[in-house]
Amino acid sequence: MNIDTRCIHAGWNPDDGGSRQIPIYQTTTWSFDSAEHLARLFDLAEAGYFYTRLANPTNDAVAARIAALEGGVAAVLTSSGQAASFFAIFNICEAGDHLVTSSAIYGGTYNLFAVTLPKMGIEVTFVDPDASLETLQEAIRPNTKCVFAETVSNPSLNVLDIEKFAAFAHGAGVPLIVDNTFPTPVNCRPFEWGADIVIHSTTKYFDGHGSVVGGVVVDSGNFDWDAHADKFPGLTTPDESYHGVTYTTQFGKGAYITKIVTQLMRDLGSIPSPHNSYILGVNIESLPLRIKKHLENAQRIAEWLSAHDRIAQVRYPGLADDPYHGLAQKYLGGSGGSGVIAFEVEGTRESAIAFMEFLKLISIATHVADARTCLLHPASTTHRQLSDEQLASAGVTPTLIRLSVGIEDADDLIADLDQALKSA
Repeated sequence: MNIDTRCIHAGWNPDDGGSRQIPIYQTTTWSFDSAEHLARLFDLAEAGYFYTRLANPTNDAVAARIAALEGGVAAVLTSSGQAASFFAIFNICEAGDHLVTSSAIYGGTYNLFAVTLPKMGIEVTFVDPDASLETLQEAIRPNTKCVFAETVSNPSLNVLDIEKFAAFAHGAGVPLIVDNTFPTPVNCRPFEWGADIVIHSTTKYFDGHGSVVGGVVVDSGNFDWDAHADKFPGLTTPDESYHGVTYTTQFGKGAYITKIVTQLMRDLGSIPSPHNSYILGVNIESLPLRIKKHLENAQRIAEWLSAHDRIAQVRYPGLADDPYHGLAQKYLGGSGGSGVIAFEVEGTRESAIAFMEFLKLISIATHVADARTCLLHPASTTHRQLSDEQLASAGVTPTLIRLSVGIEDADDLIADLDQALKSA
C-alpha cells in the first residue's frame, strides 16, 4: 500500500463484525481463568496482554501503524518524544558506554545528552553533522555503542546526509539512530538510506493538533546485533531479570523493541494513555493531507520572508539557495521537509523578541508541527540552557526565530508577519 493508504489502514485489521476504528482499551489489567496462562505471559513464552504498563492493544495498533509508515519491523509508543530519545539510547547503552551525536539537535535532546546521560555514566561526543566522514570517524571509541542525529534538525534545519552517517555508524559496528520528527515518513524514510532505528516526537506532525504528547521508537530490523555481540550483551546474552531470555535468539528482528518493552517499560513505565494513543491513531489518518498543506504554506512564506528588508537570513531547505537544498532534493523528495522555517530578524536579540510580541494571529508557543502557526525564540527558550559556544554549534543565533507554519490560509499568515515586522 502507498503511504496515504497505510496512514488509514495499517496496524488494525478488524475481525468479522469487529470495530472499524481502533478501539480504546482503557484498562490497566486483563483477567485470566488460569494462573498457568498468566505465568506463560510473564515467561514471554506466549504473546498477550496482562498489564498496560508493558503493552496495550490500542497502543500496539498505533505503534504498528507507525512502523508500517517507516518500513520498520516493530515499534513501541512512549509517553513523550523525550522518553523515545532516552529509551532508544538506554536500550543499548549503560554506564561506561559512549555515543556520538550530531550537535545540530533539539535543545531538550542536547541537554539529555550533555547533562543527564553523563550523570548515568554514559559519555557523549558532539560532532558537526557537516564534517567529512574521515573527521567523524575520529570521534569513535572502543566503547561507542551508537550514533544519533536528526534528519532535519530543530531549529537550525540542517538536512542530514543519512548515507554518510550510516556509513560512519556501520563502520564502527554500531547502529544509526535518527529522529525523523520534522520530515515524517511522508517526506523521508530513513531506513531506505541506511538508518537502523527511527524515533519521533508523535506530539508533532503525527498528532498535528496540539492535543496529545507522545513518542515512538521504530526498529528497521536490519542491524545485526549478533554480528557485534560483544558490544550489545543486553540483547545477545541471557537477561537474568527476565527468566534468562536472550532477545536476539528468541525474538530475532523484534529483539530491540521487545527489550524496550520487557525491560525499560517494566522498570521505567513511560507509557502513553490508551486514550491518547487512540487520538494519535485517528490524527495520523490525515497526515499526508496536512503535510501537503504545511509544505505549500511554508514554501510560500519562506520565499516571502527571503524578499523582506527586515529579514537578515532565511533557512528553509525548500529554497533554491539554501545550503541544504541539494540534500533536500536527495532525501526529502525536493521539498522543504516540514512546515518549519528558521529566520533571523535584522538587529539585535531584543528586536527579534520585540517583533514576536506584535503578532496577532500567530501565537508564541513552545511547539511545532501543529495545525496552528506558532513561533518562538530558541536562544531564550528551547536552547536557553546552552552556552554561546553550544548555541553556535547547534546553529542557533541570538536573532533566530523558529516559525512553525500551520495549515491556515497563507495570505492571512503573511499579513500577520508583515504587520508585526512593520510595527517592531
